[in-house]
Amino acid sequence: MKKGLLKLLIPIMLISMSTNLSAQDKLAQTGFQFLSVATDARGGAMADAVTTLGMASSSLFFNPAGMARMESRFDLSATQNNWIADITHNSYSLAMSPAAGRYGVFGISFMSVDYGDIQGTMVWGNEQGYVDTEIFKPSAFAFGVGYARTLTDKFAVGGQVKYAGQQLGKSLVPVGEDSLKVKKNVTSTMAYDFGTIYRTGFESLKFGMSVRNFSQEIEYETESFLLPLTFRIGVSMDVLDLVDMPNHGLLVSIDASHPRSYPEQLKVGMQYSFMDMFFGRVGYVGNSDENDMTFGFGVKKFGAAIDYAYTPFGVFDQVQRFTVRLSL
Repeated sequence: MKKGLLKLLIPIMLISMSTNLSAQDKLAQTGFQFLSVATDARGGAMADAVTTLGMASSSLFFNPAGMARMESRFDLSATQNNWIADITHNSYSLAMSPAAGRYGVFGISFMSVDYGDIQGTMVWGNEQGYVDTEIFKPSAFAFGVGYARTLTDKFAVGGQVKYAGQQLGKSLVPVGEDSLKVKKNVTSTMAYDFGTIYRTGFESLKFGMSVRNFSQEIEYETESFLLPLTFRIGVSMDVLDLVDMPNHGLLVSIDASHPRSYPEQLKVGMQYSFMDMFFGRVGYVGNSDENDMTFGFGVKKFGAAIDYAYTPFGVFDQVQRFTVRLSL
């Protein structure tokens, strides 16, 4: 069994290293940035440092391997993320564990982004140099199908295939000297996420890694770009496992993140829990210009949960996330 796991881990590590190295010269040259935004309120409150945590269906937005040990047969979550500049992210996820997880856990995810109303313009030979056209509503979406499974009592893997697209409205393009044509600005591509989580056997100590938004280069008009590929490694543990404090928990999670879009970041998240019912959360993001601290809380009972996250965002004011979850 150990040899089999080693054969599985080696290609994963090689792929991760190659994608990590390829990201070195691609800073600020990616598109579809909505794919790198943390949507779930629990993850947002913990500064997105959740690579090693079991997030049920919401794991599809962070590390698909987090679904593998889902205790319920069914998990549904819905999140509204009031992002910067009045951008709204709505995300939904569903996970199912048939036959008590004997065949693994299956999940689907969906994300939609509303950028609001934008006034269109067109170059013109008047004093201003342009004229107004119609108001358009740019948007984006991503739909994914994922699967996770425990290979041993310590090792879990997961992956997701997703289809992502962006619609940036219409534009009028000159054709010849006296005519115009309407062009739809739409593009889409396939992307892949995968990850692993390893339980050490020492209390609740876990290690994990994930690669998100792996895709081929796509072209938009005359420019080509890549998706916001992100490689992460993480470690977490409930530190109160070391002392005798029943009904209390203090989860500490640390992620090292290497995105293609910007320099590396260290993310730290903490969650205090009481009777596995009430939760207080805080997080810190290192090497970030506008947002560093994150806060939030949650309540869970009878299979239902409500989570909230608040993030001060510098000149962009604030970000608020709300998540409702149902597990049966």
